[in-house]
Amino acid sequence: MIVSPPSMPDAPPSPEAAPPSQSTVAAPVGSASLGWRLAGVLKTMRPHQWVKNVFVLAPVVFAKEIFSVFLISRAAAAFAVFCLLAGAVYALNDVVDREADRVHPVKRFRPIASGQVPVAWAKVLAVVLVVVSLGWAATLSLPFAAIAALYFAQNVVYSFWLKHVAYVDVAFIAAGFVLRVIGGGLATRIDVSKYIVLCTALLAFFLGIGKRRHELTSAESNAVAQRAALESYTKGGLDLALAGTAIATVATYLAYTLDPHTVSFFRTEWLWPSTIFVVLGVWRFLYIVRNRPSAESPTQEMLHDGPFVATVLLWVGLVMWLVYNLKPA
Repeated sequence: MIVSPPSMPDAPPSPEAAPPSQSTVAAPVGSASLGWRLAGVLKTMRPHQWVKNVFVLAPVVFAKEIFSVFLISRAAAAFAVFCLLAGAVYALNDVVDREADRVHPVKRFRPIASGQVPVAWAKVLAVVLVVVSLGWAATLSLPFAAIAALYFAQNVVYSFWLKHVAYVDVAFIAAGFVLRVIGGGLATRIDVSKYIVLCTALLAFFLGIGKRRHELTSAESNAVAQRAALESYTKGGLDLALAGTAIATVATYLAYTLDPHTVSFFRTEWLWPSTIFVVLGVWRFLYIVRNRPSAESPTQEMLHDGPFVATVLLWVGLVMWLVYNLKPA
């Protein structure tokens, strides 16, 4: 299965636009200022969000190859490439979204919106990360580099054009997770199961819809100022989409565990009970969406939620035990 989901524009405002007083963070004086700004640069890259890139490792895990040092090293390199690209995407997003972020109760404290990181620094950071990551990707394989470049280009299109289109914006985010899985397969030269791709797409779409539902609830009358696409969303429509994608995600995963090829490849007929943890994870995410309105994002909040993390770890433990029987296949 796939473990658990970026955010991005209006026409970019003038780089010289100053943050409003309520969101401005006072800069330290003297030598501490540089360290303060560099800390903001690191925060802009969102290291805590890089956990989403574990989708890159899915092909190795489900090919029963985690004991291959060579393949794991290539998968780890692919993971790092996507982390650097994600950092570039977040920097780009925050530059484009800085005016909208300044009216958000939590996002106004982001380094670019608050003035901790100058816009010029953020643009240079994005360029450097893209050049380094794509160069590294090319050393793994040209097809993988092409997927990495497509991932970044897709996020650029999202940031400047499609993030204002309801549901299409979420579909583009989901596509980014699919590209991570395909990229992991290309970097390790492992064929990726169609079930894995479909489960990834459905799960990512479900998480994205949940994020929009949370934003619509928490923003209330200020929704459009925080994210223009929210004007075209309705709570009823999002609830329906959440229910549909939740059911489709669980059903697809269950079908994968019962598929004859899966049973034959893993040499076990008992993978299907792991579906219970998928159901529990989906239910817990829905709980977070509806009951944590003050959180910046439900996809971020779930990483700090004890019951959700416990559910994921139990799923991982059961799947690893069934698939690997605690030893190399």
